[in-house]
Amino acid sequence: MAISDSDIAAVRAATDIVALITEQVALKKTGRRWTGLCPFHGEKTPSFSVNAEEGRYYCFGCRVAGDQITWVRETMHLDFVDAVRLLAERCGIELHEDANASRERKERQRLLDAMERAVDWYHRRLLESPDARAARDYLRSRGISGEIARQFRLGWAPDQWDALANALHLDEAVLGGTGLGFVNQRGRKQDAMRARLIFPIFDPSGKAIAMGGRIMPGATRADGTPPAKYKNSPETPIYSKRRTLYALNWAKDDIIRSGEIIVCEGYTDVIAFFGAGMPRAVATCGTALGEEHFRTMRNFAKRIVLAYDADQAGQSAAASVYQWERQHEVDVAVARMPEGTDPAELAQRDPAALRQCVADAVPFLQFRLERVLESADFGTPEGRARAGERAITVLAEHPSDLVRDQYVMQVADRLRLDVATLRARVGDVARGEVRVTPIVAVNRPVTDRLPRPGLEALRLCVHFPDVRQRFDASYFVHDVQRDAFIALTTGESMSTIIERLDHQGLEEAARVLSEVVVDDPGSHPSDSAVAAVVAQLLRHAADVALHELERDLRDGSVAPDVAVAVIRDVKVRLALLGTDQGESAEASLREWLVGRMASQPT
Repeated sequence: MAISDSDIAAVRAATDIVALITEQVALKKTGRRWTGLCPFHGEKTPSFSVNAEEGRYYCFGCRVAGDQITWVRETMHLDFVDAVRLLAERCGIELHEDANASRERKERQRLLDAMERAVDWYHRRLLESPDARAARDYLRSRGISGEIARQFRLGWAPDQWDALANALHLDEAVLGGTGLGFVNQRGRKQDAMRARLIFPIFDPSGKAIAMGGRIMPGATRADGTPPAKYKNSPETPIYSKRRTLYALNWAKDDIIRSGEIIVCEGYTDVIAFFGAGMPRAVATCGTALGEEHFRTMRNFAKRIVLAYDADQAGQSAAASVYQWERQHEVDVAVARMPEGTDPAELAQRDPAALRQCVADAVPFLQFRLERVLESADFGTPEGRARAGERAITVLAEHPSDLVRDQYVMQVADRLRLDVATLRARVGDVARGEVRVTPIVAVNRPVTDRLPRPGLEALRLCVHFPDVRQRFDASYFVHDVQRDAFIALTTGESMSTIIERLDHQGLEEAARVLSEVVVDDPGSHPSDSAVAAVVAQLLRHAADVALHELERDLRDGSVAPDVAVAVIRDVKVRLALLGTDQGESAEASLREWLVGRMASQPT
């Protein structure tokens, strides 16, 4: 990491999260918490809560959570380091970066500066150079005016071996580090782009990081063969294809406003959507739509519309799309483009029709089924049966049995098939190929799905650290709650604890603490109130342990006399909780539970 942990902690401590958030959201103090309408999803009743003392926010509606740094990252779309730097500057903290990190930062900035200069140089060549006349004519023929070319900073790479490298005096390290060029076999510096239209690629904050180059129509190599239509920058220290979406820097504002992101296949398609009044389109950069792209998109919008040509959309990896929908809680739809037409062509011919295609976009599964049914022979029983078989394969790929069943009825009706037979066949195939995951309770808070005694104990431990010694990890019967409690015992800040749980793959435990930390706990509990929570938790833990002991007794893994004695003793101790002998009973139960947990296999 380029910034030390101590500096990050200092920035968090110095940043008033309520003051930070109220710059964009109206918060109202409710008890010890601040509440307001969530800025990350539409709502009429406030479900967004802020804990000023811990520097955490959480929404009980859409379940976003974070601290001051997360807030800046999500609302300003910065990476972690840039968010910390912004907050540090805001509160007057000087960051101390180690020598290696400082060198890396300077080298990265050197590459970014070179890329920015290259974008500007190529752009001026397109606008002013006589050798770019054919490129300007081509852009006009595609409906791309000079104004649009300036907006997207389009450029022209001349048909020369080293024009850019020489003009900008780029050394070998910068050429290779940016992907702008390389050293050829003769030891000479050579530009990566030659005789191509240049589409600069920017990160979400607007920094130039790569280039896409399109060959001119009719161009050929020396041997008469056509070169690749598009050429993209290679992976570099400042550019990752699998994480980058072309035009996101320009599209993000409209994406956030509309709640929708349009994904295209090419750069000119994106520009066409902007020209048609939908400035929320992006494109992948020479690679297929993947997991990292979805991670990026879900931070901006929950509805993702694929605006590929029909064949390309139908060939998307269905299993992956459904997985990403479920994992990132987004809805993927497909805009049904006219056969053989791409968005750029349709925008030039009929912009209103392009807008309507997006408005009429259908769920991914429905689109794939329609493709099957469009090619079906409805005239014969055999034709309808063959279409039914293909539809079964498509339906079975979806992981939700409830979603599948809605489409089963539609397909059965269209193909005049028996719905019960079709449903059974789809179920058989799905069980053999795809794990069926129920979709009920997807949006319920984690805390609603976990044992109440453990939740009450965690609330006390989070908000009143002085009572934590009254509890033990063995008291928590649910793994998620136990993981959360163990993390609390480190004494670290809440943000550090939650980040560490996430990094360890304990996302549920992190989510529990994110929810609990923004609760309003009221005044400090009395000793008797804490004792009541301890007793409740102990009874629950002991009850679960006794059931396990009775199971061991039934299967013969423990001697009857030992089991009976333990069960009798534990029940006596439980009965003493809350009495004058409650402290002694609690100590005995604690010793028993600790020993039992230690003896369990790991």
